[in-house]
Amino acid sequence: MADDVVEDFRASSGRITGVLGVIFCIGVVVLGLAERERGFPPSIVWAALFGAVLFWAATLRPRVRVTASELCMRNMLSTVSVPLASIEQIVVRQVLSVRAGERRYVSAAVGKSWRQAMRSDRPRKQGAEASYPVFVEERLHKLAEDARAREGIALMSDEQLALARGVRREWAWPEIVMLTFTALGFVVALVA
Repeated sequence: MADDVVEDFRASSGRITGVLGVIFCIGVVVLGLAERERGFPPSIVWAALFGAVLFWAATLRPRVRVTASELCMRNMLSTVSVPLASIEQIVVRQVLSVRAGERRYVSAAVGKSWRQAMRSDRPRKQGAEASYPVFVEERLHKLAEDARAREGIALMSDEQLALARGVRREWAWPEIVMLTFTALGFVVALVA
């Protein structure tokens, strides 16, 4: 990220499950390495390593950040950077969905439970506090509006469409390599 982070939105769910999953998997790996003399199957150790990386990538890695000029959605295996002024629509249902140009980008970092999503169609009561996903949606709308105003770009204009071509996707190579390596290790241990 070239710009400094303006806002960092925490994930709305899955953090506790992710931490517990990683700890459990690492515990299985430690147990497997300690008990390998007694015949602990190496395939279980490889499966636990794969599980630890998968828990990390799926539940702990996702994040949503806003810089001065971009919305950065870090997902399981990639990070998508969308110019703020190019954002046409933001919706938070079970995942965060952003439309820029003719493309839709999603992030599982912020989302509503099924129950919250069903309730979100009803208007909020006067003075009622918004849930965290609703807060994030409203805040991202405001940041995108401010970016368009700052750059003098009208919503649904040709300039906005041209700016949407600047969306970048960067792959999470460490996670991809570790998932591939541990999956291959599991297959080899299973066959051997």
